[in-house]
Amino acid sequence: MKLDQAIQERRSIRGFTDQPVSRDILEEVIALANRAPSSMNTQPWHLHVLTGEPLEKVRQGNTERMLGGVPPSREIEDHGAYQGEHRKRQVEIAVQLFEAMGIARDDAGRRQDWVMRGFRQFDAPVSVVVCFDRELLNNTIAHFDTGAMTYGLVLAAWSRGLGAVINGQGIMQSPVVREVANIPDDQVILTCVALGWPDDDFVANSVVSRRRPVSNTARFLGFAE
Repeated sequence: MKLDQAIQERRSIRGFTDQPVSRDILEEVIALANRAPSSMNTQPWHLHVLTGEPLEKVRQGNTERMLGGVPPSREIEDHGAYQGEHRKRQVEIAVQLFEAMGIARDDAGRRQDWVMRGFRQFDAPVSVVVCFDRELLNNTIAHFDTGAMTYGLVLAAWSRGLGAVINGQGIMQSPVVREVANIPDDQVILTCVALGWPDDDFVANSVVSRRRPVSNTARFLGFAE
């Protein structure tokens, strides 16, 4: 698959088959993601790849704590509620997804079920927990670098026919993830990636989020008109 094809066609996948993903293909995808650039080649990221029983324990722990009213607990600073244009874009993709799934605005039950799918990491067969070195916690460049690697991960997965969604909900109960995955204390949990073979019958997988045009994203200075 050509790079431009992968970038254009990639979309967030939230419904997966139960077909396992082999360790070999995961190592192949991670090797490609490891080529991401980082400041001074620091490569601050660490990946913990969960499947089978460990992943089921994370799902169960996340679900029980959220349904039990335990407040979310993340290891990075929470941005809080989005406002303005960011909020509009957040609502827009939610509307696209709910319309595709046939979830009515007043259907509280199905909306709640959709939220809980996120805490279950969308029932994907694999979860990649993305961390970075704790000594760089206050270094926003390390966050940037780890984000670049994570985008490389989902692109590499897509090029191999795998689907993925970068899923902050999956680590909202970070103490559960840390305990089950035995994540070292010198690493900070940033996010996770739910990953697996896309379920073509899951209608939300067809949703393509809308993007701003280049004219609304970039300014060009010094170029001939």
